[in-house]
Amino acid sequence: MTENEKNPRRRPGPVRLLLGALSGALAGCAALAVAEAVAGAVRPQAGPVVAVGGAAIDRTPAAVKDWAIRHFGTDDKLFLQLGILAVLALFAMSLGIVGLWFRRTAAAGVLLFGAVGALAATGRPDSTGVTDALPSVAGAVAGAVLLYVLTGRLERRTEIGAPPTVPSVGDWDRRGFVIAASTAAMASAGAGLLSRSLSRAGGRDAVASRRNVVLPAPASPAPAVPKGAGPRIPGLSPFVTPNADFYRVDTALVVPKVDATTWKLRIHGKGVTRPVTLSYDDLLRSDLVERAITLTCVSNEVGGPYVGNALWIGVRLADLLAECGVKPPSKGGHADQLVARSVDGMTIGSPVEDVMDGRDALLALGMNGEPLPFAHGFPVRMVVPGLYGFVSACKWIKEIELTTFDSYDPYWVKRGWARKAPVKTESRIDTPKPFARPATGTVMVGGVAWAQHRGIEKVEIRVDDGPWQEARLAAEVTADTWRQWTFPWQATKGGHTLTVRATDRTGAVQTEKRTRTIPDGASGWHSVVVTVD
Repeated sequence: MTENEKNPRRRPGPVRLLLGALSGALAGCAALAVAEAVAGAVRPQAGPVVAVGGAAIDRTPAAVKDWAIRHFGTDDKLFLQLGILAVLALFAMSLGIVGLWFRRTAAAGVLLFGAVGALAATGRPDSTGVTDALPSVAGAVAGAVLLYVLTGRLERRTEIGAPPTVPSVGDWDRRGFVIAASTAAMASAGAGLLSRSLSRAGGRDAVASRRNVVLPAPASPAPAVPKGAGPRIPGLSPFVTPNADFYRVDTALVVPKVDATTWKLRIHGKGVTRPVTLSYDDLLRSDLVERAITLTCVSNEVGGPYVGNALWIGVRLADLLAECGVKPPSKGGHADQLVARSVDGMTIGSPVEDVMDGRDALLALGMNGEPLPFAHGFPVRMVVPGLYGFVSACKWIKEIELTTFDSYDPYWVKRGWARKAPVKTESRIDTPKPFARPATGTVMVGGVAWAQHRGIEKVEIRVDDGPWQEARLAAEVTADTWRQWTFPWQATKGGHTLTVRATDRTGAVQTEKRTRTIPDGASGWHSVVVTVD
């Protein structure tokens, strides 16, 4: 029992309270540094921040996730990790203060937090087993020992035989605390550097495998982009979205880095008469096709940024499935759902009928003329035109299982999203931006419209409450890509509201009715308010 536990009436002063909090913070840093160093050697995804963050994402209601994407965009994962670190810091500092009275209890609190990290790591869908618990356990032990030592240096020393009610004539071990704290800080910094080095080394083979990929010329190249498909209007989205600008929405806190030389894809399940396991080289040797396809995230709000168009190179998924004996339900097939599984544990379900109805559904290997970037699914991902990404665009894919919608609910369906989600007809004003102040005269209004696999027939613009006026459509490449549009507006002074709507090739006019992104995508007309000077 410590001196403070023997004499609970004696309270530490403000200096020792601050140093207690500092002791907790140092112990927390040490625990994280050691845990991440071990994770670098075991598996980066097993680190406590990533594991706890992944568990938090899995248990977060769909509406909250949608709110986070809407407000934080592609930085939502960064804010989650910062939030976890902030909670950890407060918890660690609180334990440091508790340790001034109850050293063993405080140390046990650190161990408890490590147990939470271990359970989160081993409970993840992509867990490789008990080894995933090692980072959290090792970090917790290091943090608990350090906290016990540091708070011990903060205990007041009394003369032997002095009554417990007599104030201490001694003092806490200043020199010992400074030495222990400094040593801990330097050791934590060293462990952090080791962690970064191990993480880089762990992904080195994957980086090398991507660097060594040479994509063959596609047997079926993409149709040439016709003249006029990409009008040069300042502020208008380009026809092809550069890889660096392409949106990324997924649940991976750490981007998986998969070595293409060891990657395998297994195709099996209901109605598969010839199961296969394919390597990356197997796909490279297949007949590759190149297609321009626009992808849209279901979390894209009206007028939002989560839509992009790219040139994809890959293998027709329908051809691979047919080689395995798979038939669509319309032709007597037994499976109506294709479940794709990612290396990070994500499951995405797609309608077999849509994948095999003749559209250019791909297992993509390349994006805009280069191997897939890691953030977009290297080595292989799914791309299916006409379906929102959460029911089609599995990144870092490792397995395809044929099953039924009645027998299995994939990740997003379990969280309240739709089983089937065709992309809705939508349009967006890119320029002028909201609250812009253009000058009077001709102002070029421009944007994009999309209705993948149906195509865009017409785009119309309305100024304030005036009549709808038809915009000028850029040339169409295919029905699976967005179309750019422009409208020369004769702007007059004052405030104005510009509204856009599109009509697809089926004759369906984009609905005015506003709906949320949940469960199957947002709808409504996009408007911007401007002031003409």
